[in-house]
Amino acid sequence: MMASHSDAHAHEHPGPATYGIIALILTVITIAEVSAYYYKPWEESAIYVPSMLTMSAVKFFLVVAYYMHLKYDHKLFKALFSGPLMVAGLTLIGLLFLFSKLVIRLGLLT
Repeated sequence: MMASHSDAHAHEHPGPATYGIIALILTVITIAEVSAYYYKPWEESAIYVPSMLTMSAVKFFLVVAYYMHLKYDHKLFKALFSGPLMVAGLTLIGLLFLFSKLVIRLGLLT
């Protein structure tokens, strides 16, 4: 009975090929982020910050989901990680609005 449990658990986790693909994706995103910094028209454009935040969020998700194995963990562990992360993110957004940093960036405050 114990061997079948470990066999079922072993099939849940990705193999070396999946980790290689994820590493390649992370490398490509990192190259794009570094390139964005050195390509002045992109750095000075309005899409610079949103694109950097999006790329960082994708990298964060991939690292947490695959390398930290959160994708394959029990739902309780996902909730224990995701819940406080959402609270921290919403707090950060609220503080940005409170101190008028986000409002000015969006052009809502003159």
